[in-house]
Amino acid sequence: MVIEAPTSRDGIRGIGRPAAAVTLNPTAGTCVGIHLALQQIRLIVADVSHSVIAEQNIPMALDYQPQQAAQAVKSAIAQSYRENGLPMAGLLGVGVSVSGPVSRDGVVLRASMVPTWAGVNIRDVFGPVLEQPIFADNESNCAAIAELMWGAAVGQDDFVLFKIDLGVGGAIVQHGRLVTGVAGGAGEFGHISIDPGGDLCRCGNRGCLELYASFARPLEQISRVVGRQVTMDDVIAMAEQGDVRALRMIEDTAEIAGRGLGLIGSVLNPPLIIIGGHMALAGDILLTPLIASYERHTLIKSRDVAPALRTRIIVGRHTENDALLGAVGLVLRHQTKELSLG
Repeated sequence: MVIEAPTSRDGIRGIGRPAAAVTLNPTAGTCVGIHLALQQIRLIVADVSHSVIAEQNIPMALDYQPQQAAQAVKSAIAQSYRENGLPMAGLLGVGVSVSGPVSRDGVVLRASMVPTWAGVNIRDVFGPVLEQPIFADNESNCAAIAELMWGAAVGQDDFVLFKIDLGVGGAIVQHGRLVTGVAGGAGEFGHISIDPGGDLCRCGNRGCLELYASFARPLEQISRVVGRQVTMDDVIAMAEQGDVRALRMIEDTAEIAGRGLGLIGSVLNPPLIIIGGHMALAGDILLTPLIASYERHTLIKSRDVAPALRTRIIVGRHTENDALLGAVGLVLRHQTKELSLG
């Protein structure tokens, strides 16, 4: 399954191994990655080199139930393998990305995005129906795995992922391993309270960073201004064309996101912060004000230290499909010892 190329600075590093360029033989098998999202389930089939062979979006009700999801995924997998002439015997496993913290044994701890999944054991739901090995984690942790294995963090042992979308999420990687916390709740940056007397968050607390640094509320506001429903892609396109309303919206949100990042920087002082999520597609339009805000609000400023000791902030390489590719990575990290991420 594994083809190891000559030693390289850019290789994926496991604990106790020198960095090496590692390539997986794409004929060695296939993996399924799924993302349990709001009113839909996204699914990809990929080979072990992470090339996507098939992709499906499965519409679901707002309160879709676990067993409904398992049956829908089973049908979608069968269809994808049949239409692409893939042998089911080559399926190595199924990775599940969840919009909420997941315990080490696969239980959804909080599920404010998809409330019907709170307390559900992902493995118990999908395992008997799909008859495949099941691996589950939070969507931001999955995004970090995708960047670590194939993206902007290849060759990096320590980094933070900060996800800006309709919500705010995060992940912490130290010494090449995900930091999950004792219960699986590490990296929930969106629920750091920056205004204890602020608005009520979907998590039940007040003034969470997610309320001010995600694009859920700004989209509602700009939609009212322009008189039509606006998506994140619309806002990015408008900003690229110089629309002052879209530019201001992104700048204002980036300012608050940078303030939250400054807190994270002061606590962790990471060498690298990767910006993920859909709004990362805005590139420098988002990144420039975000970095400026970070520098104002973190303790260790770039101007105070040598270049090698500065925190770099960059956009991820897999922002559109990071959760899905990371779900594939969940399977591979368990099925191939050579790519041990912890």
